Amino acid sequence: IRYYETIGLVSPARAENGYRTYSISDVHRLRFIQRSRHLGFSVEECRQLIGLYQDARRTSADVKKLARHKQAEIDLRIAELMQLRSTLGHLIAACHGDTRPECPILESLSENRA
Repeated sequence: IRYYETIGLVSPARAENGYRTYSISDVHRLRFIQRSRHLGFSVEECRQLIGLYQDARRTSADVKKLARHKQAEIDLRIAELMQLRSTLGHLIAACHGDTRPECPILESLSENRA
C-alpha cells in the first residue's frame, strides 16, 4: 500500500499523529487495484484502468481494448510456458537418472546457444 501511495495511485490523508487514514474511496481504489493486479494488469495498466474508471466520458471500447491486450499477453505467456514445459519434458525423458555422470539436461544447459 505504501508503494501505491509513493507512485500516486492512492493518497490517504494523514492524521495529526502522522498515521494514514483511508477513506471509503481509498479502500475502494485499493480493492480495484488488487483485483486488477490479480488479473495480471501491471501497475501502469492499473493507472490507466483507474483513469478510465474515473472518466465519465470513457468508452467501454477503450476498456475492452486494454483487457484484450492483456489477454493476448497472457495467451503468449501460456504458449511460452507450454513450450518450456515440453522442452523440459524431453530433457527429463532423455536423462537416465541413474548413477552415470552423463546428463542430457546439464548438457543442454551448458550449450552455447542463445
